[in-house]
Amino acid sequence: MSDVDSRLLEVIRQRSFRRGHFRLSSGAESNFYFNLKPTMMSPEGAHLAARALLARIWEENVDYVGGLEMGAVPVIACIAALSHADGKPVKTFFVRKQTKDHGTQDLVEGLATGESLSGKRVMIVDDVATSGGSILKTAETARAAGATVESALVIVDREEGAHEALQKAGIRLKSVLRASDF
Repeated sequence: MSDVDSRLLEVIRQRSFRRGHFRLSSGAESNFYFNLKPTMMSPEGAHLAARALLARIWEENVDYVGGLEMGAVPVIACIAALSHADGKPVKTFFVRKQTKDHGTQDLVEGLATGESLSGKRVMIVDDVATSGGSILKTAETARAAGATVESALVIVDREEGAHEALQKAGIRLKSVLRASDF
């Protein structure tokens, strides 16, 4: 584990990891919970999360990184900014859970006029993976837009089936941390 990953683990442990009784977005019950927003919205946590993800994203040689609102939005914005500052820009986008009833009514947000995912290699990013449902929804939308999606990356893999579900969809899941690290 790198120094960045180790420090990110500690920040998540302090700001975003809870024990108790929780219902997850998948509907499952759990005795622990990761709410990574407090980590991703803190200056140090945002920097560490983006730095840890970028180290893995650059290895993949993808054209775009995208995720589903809301979980992925804070970290993909940090990825875009930090990658530009590092001189190795990563293009990002996010997928809405449903189209707005005004404006452009786009499901995929963040692309400029004339910009498209068609023919592009895309990696899906999210904060936490449990069942893989958010990643699958994003991948389906990106694939419908013509992208090739073969990989996904999360800050924390809860190790509760996402890996297997994504594998069935032809997507390899990578993570910075796993629930067993906590």
